[in-house]
Amino acid sequence: MSEFVTVQPGWFLMGSDEGQQTERPLHRVWVNGFEMAVYPVTRKQYAVFLEDTGHEQPREWDNPAFQRTDQPVVGVSWHDAQAYCAWRSPRDGAVRLPTEAEWERAARGGPDGQRYPWGDEIPDWVPNAGHGPLEGPWPVTLGQPNRVGLYGIAANIHEWCANWHARDFYGTSPEINPVGPEEGRRRASRGGAWRHALTINRTAARSSLDPSFRYTDYGFRLAR
Repeated sequence: MSEFVTVQPGWFLMGSDEGQQTERPLHRVWVNGFEMAVYPVTRKQYAVFLEDTGHEQPREWDNPAFQRTDQPVVGVSWHDAQAYCAWRSPRDGAVRLPTEAEWERAARGGPDGQRYPWGDEIPDWVPNAGHGPLEGPWPVTLGQPNRVGLYGIAANIHEWCANWHARDFYGTSPEINPVGPEEGRRRASRGGAWRHALTINRTAARSSLDPSFRYTDYGFRLAR
C-alpha cells in the first residue's frame, strides 16, 4: 500500500449541529486536493528521526505501553511534529501537518456528514468500541480504512493540525481552504484518543492543546 493517498478537491459539510458549540455552525467548505498519510507517524519512523538528528525524545519514550514499533508515536509536541516534517521534507516532497479542514475532509472521506470516519456507527474492530481508557494506542494497521484509505484516524490518538485553534472560528471561517485564525494560544488537533470517551471520536469533534505540551495521547499524521 502506498504511504500516501490522494484526497480529491471538493466541497464537504464541516462541523456538526449535535456536538459542542465549537463545532457549530455546520457549514460548507471547499478544500483543494492534497495527499494524506495512510497511517500516523509510527514510533519506528520517529526513532529514525531521533537517531539522525539528536532531537529530544518524546514524553515517556521508555514507557512499555508506548514502545511497540507499529504504534503511533505519542508524547510529541506540535513543535516536535514540525521538526519531524522539516526533517522528512527533503526526501518526501514538503510534508507538513494538515489543516483542520483538510483533516476533517480526509477523515469523512466524502461530502456528507457521517458521524465517524467509517460511517454513523463505530465498527466492531475498534478496541473497546471506542470507549477509553485503553492501556495505550493500538497498532496503526489495525482494522479497516475509511473511504479514502486512511487507517486509525479516530479513536486511537489526537493528531496535531497545522493551524491555531479558536472556539468561534466556524462563525467567520472562509468557505475556500480555511487555515484557521491568524494567531492563538492553542494549536488545533483532531481524532479521538485511546484515553478518551466515545464522543471525542466523532469526525467533527474538535480539540486543541498548547503547542509546547507533550501528551501521551497526542501524535500526528503527515500531509503534502
